[in-house]
Amino acid sequence: MESLGLREEKRKEAEKKYVAYVSSYTMGDKHGIRIYDVDMEKGRFREKGEVTITNSSYVTLSKRGKCLYSITDFGVEAYRIKKDGGLELLNHAPINGMRGCYLATDYGDQYLFVAGYHDGKLTVLRLRENGEVGEITDEIYHKGLGSIAERNFRPHITCARITHDNRYLLVADQGMDHVNIYRMDPERGKLKLADILRSDLESAPRHIRISQDGRFLYILHEWKCYIDVYSYEERGGLPYCEKIQSISTLNENHAHSTTACALKFSMDYCYLLSSNASDNTVIVYDVDPQDGKLTKNFCLPISGEYPKDAALFPGNRFLVSLNHESGHMTFFTADLEKGVIVMNGPKEEVPAPNCIIFCELGA
Repeated sequence: MESLGLREEKRKEAEKKYVAYVSSYTMGDKHGIRIYDVDMEKGRFREKGEVTITNSSYVTLSKRGKCLYSITDFGVEAYRIKKDGGLELLNHAPINGMRGCYLATDYGDQYLFVAGYHDGKLTVLRLRENGEVGEITDEIYHKGLGSIAERNFRPHITCARITHDNRYLLVADQGMDHVNIYRMDPERGKLKLADILRSDLESAPRHIRISQDGRFLYILHEWKCYIDVYSYEERGGLPYCEKIQSISTLNENHAHSTTACALKFSMDYCYLLSSNASDNTVIVYDVDPQDGKLTKNFCLPISGEYPKDAALFPGNRFLVSLNHESGHMTFFTADLEKGVIVMNGPKEEVPAPNCIIFCELGA
């Protein structure tokens, strides 16, 4: 039986207003971002708007929650988030390279980092006070020869995230099987290589997440379907990372040729979520806030093909999966005490969905 305090906490969470932004490729549809009101009681979405943008492969929010940034064929685009969650275009900016696959801001909302899968290029752009994207401050091309000529014969940058102290940028290179750690110059927007975290050969590091307190790093490996957990601190002016855990994203009886896709914290950082293509499952881990280690909560099917991204709703009562190949989203009621999810209503059609972000209105 729920305590009075827990019921009150759930009531307050349900009263908050959220929107969800879903990005997608635009094959036959010009609307690359869809905006949804989030029904916190029923665990469903109500579409409220669409944004015309080409091939939005990834979106991110500014740390202050005032702006949304998106990848597009022509570089990046910046949007102001309106009071009702709608998006107003601020500007677009080129990245002087091929289309990016990932982007994130620093913790002062001064810079935007763009990862380039196709050309192995990392681009740093300055952000203006009003949220617009400004000039390029640094460009780095990764170099080297990978282990598999068919795909990994050259660098493929898939993620770039800055540490919570705003000092080091972590850059995952899927092609080279390592994560470069760059020291960030906050005045000039320049990067300098400080260290390298090397992964197993042919493991393909894809995504990076950082614990709420900034002490732990989580690196998802696409091809070998596991997460490495590292402790992080700065010692003597240098980044110091120590591996403390490796944990699979799969059940024992999984499909062949499975690849890991998503990596995302719940909004309260109590849970870490990943997903698996071919196996078509979502896995949720309990996160130990003391030592950073993960414990499997459940790994269950999502009733769709290629869950490229997935997320727990705020409050952790519901879950949504973006099924890229199926062209739809599926919704579930989640019971994380029992480690189960149950289908919650019909699927929602979305062509080739890529990424989802929840945003609290008026926060």
